[in-house]
Amino acid sequence: MPHTDLTGPDSPKPTTAKAGSRDRKTGPERLRITRSRAGAPADGGPPSPTLARSGRGATTNPGVRFETQETVATDDGWGSLDACFGDLPPLETTLIRDSSRTVIARNTSPDLGFDRSINPYRGCEHGCIYCFARPSHAYLGYSPGLDFETKLLFKPEVASLLEKELRKPSYDPKPITLGANTDPYQPIERRLQLTRQVLEVLREFGHPVSIVTKSALVLRDLDILRDMASRGLVQVFLSVTTLDPALARVMEPRASAPHLRLRAVTGLKQAGVPVGVLSAPMIPGLNDVELEAIIAASAQAGADRAGYVMLRLPLELREMFEAWLNQHVPARAQHVLSLIRQVRGGALYDASFGQRFTGTGAYADLIAQRFQMATRRHGLDGRMARLDVAQFLVPDRFKAAPANAAPEKQMSLF
Repeated sequence: MPHTDLTGPDSPKPTTAKAGSRDRKTGPERLRITRSRAGAPADGGPPSPTLARSGRGATTNPGVRFETQETVATDDGWGSLDACFGDLPPLETTLIRDSSRTVIARNTSPDLGFDRSINPYRGCEHGCIYCFARPSHAYLGYSPGLDFETKLLFKPEVASLLEKELRKPSYDPKPITLGANTDPYQPIERRLQLTRQVLEVLREFGHPVSIVTKSALVLRDLDILRDMASRGLVQVFLSVTTLDPALARVMEPRASAPHLRLRAVTGLKQAGVPVGVLSAPMIPGLNDVELEAIIAASAQAGADRAGYVMLRLPLELREMFEAWLNQHVPARAQHVLSLIRQVRGGALYDASFGQRFTGTGAYADLIAQRFQMATRRHGLDGRMARLDVAQFLVPDRFKAAPANAAPEKQMSLF
């Protein structure tokens, strides 16, 4: 596969690699020590140097939690640590072929509105520091930090594998979600077009789909989306986390700018595609002050409804998010963390079903009340029309030939 320019004209070109290969080295090897993951050195160890790079969200690259050892940076006694990590070069994007033989992921979570999803990509170059999907990269042997946004797995056969699964006699059609884990319209989609291939298959089968994205690239596929919408087969949700371009630039560095996402809402609405906006995630003390403004801007852009999700910090994401706060908003870091604990029962995260998306406590209740009042004021408190599953039909080209059909004549080898 040809290299794909994802990092700008002056940045190194991305490379391709086989799944399973990994290299998480950062900084000179002489400044690294190895220790057991069972614990840190007796003195707690030196603070880790920042790995912040221009155009990247994470400021750290924690080890894989399934490994027995991890590496940490330590100074060699000559004060060279800060110098080595002080001017890091741009970090290139590496594309890795995903050899998965199935593409529909199933879940039985009682608080999700869908039971199946498709993710053409694993890892996401948008680099959103708050992304709950980051820890899933550890299952692939990569770090949830910078690896998650620079070592991206793609499924080149996603369309043919999807066709194979949909035409099984046992398949029971229900709406599929695109973007449940990583964004289907992240930057590499411009070149690979895997999401577009998935939509082409779903349209041919008459299969309903719900799309979640924070990219204006979704407008590229208006021809498919317009046709599917006319048949009640699609709905799109744009995630709008902030209206502040400066905050968006450091919090979600390679996602579409906020005004472009709102423009995408308008474009979808004008094309007749049902479209909603997700104020997600709401981060107490950081962007939650914008909740009403996001709802108002979404209504003005033409959204049909709105939703919100409270910040989720599973596993490694807790320390990663704290490091990001200390890097970019140090004066507010402890206040933000305190408010997060208030909505999570004193911890930084509670994964209990039924409350993981909203949180608990007085502060969480206040955000819920503000959201309800804002959506009611702007008419975004309704529900989307149900997607139509009755149109699902395996195309004729996939149906088996009749039993009495004449066998094809054997061709001669000479």
